[in-house]
Amino acid sequence: MDSNALRDATTQAHGASRPAFHVMSKPTGARCNLDCEYCFFLKKEALYPGSTFRMSDAVMEAHIRQTIAAHANAPEVTIAWQGGEPTLMGLEFFRRAMEVEERYRRPGLTIRNTIQTNGVILNDDWGAFLGEHNFLVGISLDGPREMHDRYRKDKAGNPTFDKVMRGLRLLQKHGVDYNVLCTVNSANADHGLEVYRFFRDEVGAEFMQFIPIVERAEAGDAERPGAVTGRSVGSSQWGTFLNTIFDEWVARDVGKVFVQMFDGVLASWVRGESTLCIFQATCGDGVALEHTGDLYSCDHFVEEKHFLGNILETDIGDLVGSEKQRKFGQAKNDTLPQYCRDCEFLFACHGECPKNRFLETPDGEPGLNYLCSGLKLFFAHVDRPMAIMAELLRRGRPAADIMRILPFEEQRLRQAAQQAGRNAPCPCGSGMKAKRCHGGLAA
Repeated sequence: MDSNALRDATTQAHGASRPAFHVMSKPTGARCNLDCEYCFFLKKEALYPGSTFRMSDAVMEAHIRQTIAAHANAPEVTIAWQGGEPTLMGLEFFRRAMEVEERYRRPGLTIRNTIQTNGVILNDDWGAFLGEHNFLVGISLDGPREMHDRYRKDKAGNPTFDKVMRGLRLLQKHGVDYNVLCTVNSANADHGLEVYRFFRDEVGAEFMQFIPIVERAEAGDAERPGAVTGRSVGSSQWGTFLNTIFDEWVARDVGKVFVQMFDGVLASWVRGESTLCIFQATCGDGVALEHTGDLYSCDHFVEEKHFLGNILETDIGDLVGSEKQRKFGQAKNDTLPQYCRDCEFLFACHGECPKNRFLETPDGEPGLNYLCSGLKLFFAHVDRPMAIMAELLRRGRPAADIMRILPFEEQRLRQAAQQAGRNAPCPCGSGMKAKRCHGGLAA
């Protein structure tokens, strides 16, 4: 669901003439063997009526060749395969892609392949191939059975949990590096701790990504501007979900379990800029490549207005570096409301993703992010732990040391809250009275 669905897809080094960029290539376009209720990809089939939704070898080779060439000085290049469901292309397509990569790989260059899959058709042949070629696999799983099966069904409306878990176990059997991508929706949003512990303890996942489902209500269905579907996560609900998981993670799993959101946000406290495109001041370095060779500004904006060109006609590096794409990326900052610019968490958020900016600010300015209130809850909640981990990293110490420090921090705050008095503001900065915060914990 996200243009950076895999944990290291945007870590490519910069080339000499233009900044690094990430291409989400969709060899089957929007075509998928599942029918997940919240999937925005499936609607994109309408852009290509009558298409077979299969990437030709000519487009595949152009993508690989041009992407490698555009990162001329980079020691590493990532080739990302997504969809729809990319495994519908079959193994032979990907075997040919590996041959093409080797043909264009220059000495000393590492090419990393990532693939995002629902895991349904994975078998031992796929497992052996993905392991042999060191693929990083993102597998889509929304939590325990009932939560996953609420919205992730096949074309016949049948549940998919068992099939996905079978695919995931095959990855583990073949030693394939993988992470879990979980969409957070109305079915699982109130069960953050259960979801996290399921992934950690039952699945055995060490890398996790959580993506909020935010669906605009169809025209005519909305009772008010900015309404969302019943599948969507609520804004405050999203913040509480993240806070619940963060508390478990920061107490016992730092350095052992990697949550993309937490790693990306920590970067903002360390260096003033997140590693996640949704939290950066501008965007435009992550483009979407359709099966036809058509390139779009972003996977969330695959529409005529944001069509950049076709890579069989214009080099992909030139399209990414075009004036049109630069304006697209800069618009994220230019359209940011003053309400956001005045926010204490601007450095960590920058208005999040433009696709979610469809509300008005309290003073009526357009462009407020639907998730704003939840993100504020999250950033305020993690502020102190993030600051501690950032300082640890600056001193050359592991962030995991926070798990030894936090208990002492909590004890200090409880003592300070007791001294402040039950009705005084809690010294932790939560804005609550001490008796309802750390003072209450001490009582």
